[in-house]
Amino acid sequence: MVALPVSTPAWAQDALFYHIYPLGLCGAPWRNDFYAEPEPRLNLVGDWIQHLVALGVTAVYIGPLWEAGSHGYDTVSYWDVDRRLGSRATLQNLVRQFHQQQIRVVLDAVFNHVGREFFAFASLRRLGRDSPYASWFEGLRFDKRSPQGDPFWYEGWKDHYDLAKLNLHEPEVRLHLLEAVRHWIEAYDIDGLRLDAADCLDKGFLAELTAFCRRLRPDFWLMGEVVMGDYSSWGLDAITNYEFYDSLHKSHSQQDYTPLGATLERQYGAQGQYRTQPLYNFADNHDVNRIASLVKRGGQLYPLHITLMTVPGIPSLYYGSEAGLEGKRLRWSDRPLRPFLPHPRALQDCRHRDLLPALQTLASIRHAQPALRSGSYRTLVAKGPVLAFERRLGAQRMLVLVNQAKESQQLDLSPFIDASDSWQDLLNSNQRFGAKDLSDLSVHPHWGRILQSV
Repeated sequence: MVALPVSTPAWAQDALFYHIYPLGLCGAPWRNDFYAEPEPRLNLVGDWIQHLVALGVTAVYIGPLWEAGSHGYDTVSYWDVDRRLGSRATLQNLVRQFHQQQIRVVLDAVFNHVGREFFAFASLRRLGRDSPYASWFEGLRFDKRSPQGDPFWYEGWKDHYDLAKLNLHEPEVRLHLLEAVRHWIEAYDIDGLRLDAADCLDKGFLAELTAFCRRLRPDFWLMGEVVMGDYSSWGLDAITNYEFYDSLHKSHSQQDYTPLGATLERQYGAQGQYRTQPLYNFADNHDVNRIASLVKRGGQLYPLHITLMTVPGIPSLYYGSEAGLEGKRLRWSDRPLRPFLPHPRALQDCRHRDLLPALQTLASIRHAQPALRSGSYRTLVAKGPVLAFERRLGAQRMLVLVNQAKESQQLDLSPFIDASDSWQDLLNSNQRFGAKDLSDLSVHPHWGRILQSV
């Protein structure tokens, strides 16, 4: 299967995303009883909108949202909002509020697997071989029992048998999922989908889904969760950039930017593998430890986020991390990563809350500078605590420098500039520099510079 050409909608390429795990942020019960009346907890997300506007966010990724048994990725119905979060009207109102602030809305879509209470799997449990939905599930056989005690075997996602893997080669399954997407677009006016476990999905189905969505809405955006492999092979608008995430963590845990510089050059340099495909960049999310719990020093959060906001790709902030919220997963639970935060005021108690105004400044700079959103990339220096790179778009040229050390660092950038160049530091009170100044330029501890040619 040849991947479709990637043509990322302009709004997504220019976006600053904010990622919300709603069952956590809204304090929903861990288990769904499937009997309670819908509780409009999603209204709490609406209380965050002005905070996001002030932060400079232009798109939100929210999910999972559909009726499920526990964590949300064990879907029971693609057609109903999870009653622990609200109703159709609750979600419609929330999307409307975001759109009124020119914030795009992307929702989670879990098409690889479903929960055991999903109607087709419930039919299989009840009727066995006689179920009209027996062909809907991967690996189904009736000569052995499942680990859950069923009189049949089926494939569970990564051996999690509370998540039954769908057979995406079955036309009726594809039709069911595509019609669910049609419903989401028409009923909720959403702008895109994040495809959970996209690296487990059939590429033929992904091609069909992409074409289907483009017919319904030409600027609809599809982003896939892919951990390893060739990110360009999936035919999607964007992919979760776990390569960048791994190098970002390694470079800050080792206090050496060599790994990150190499990754960025390999991905986005002159011969970079993804130089024409904007990837989805993040420092943490609902599945991994919070970045503030991993860095050796809180001060490292500043150069880390300067980097996140200025490298190629689409930056994303996970709810609470804009104030350095901490959290580490437990052996059998991700719940510490997904806390109840009923209002942005809760962030005032975070140790690293001073990160928030820095991110507001960085977002403003990024939105104002096309070179930071879509310019070419070149690594200049990546050694020890210092990273320096160039972004260029037409005549616009920018140099980004970061220092994760506790002490100031001196940089000689003269090999990379002309003697007649002059520069303005957008991150530090618009300080002016001539070419001579850049031969011995100081970068403050736990900080950086964003230099624009003038």
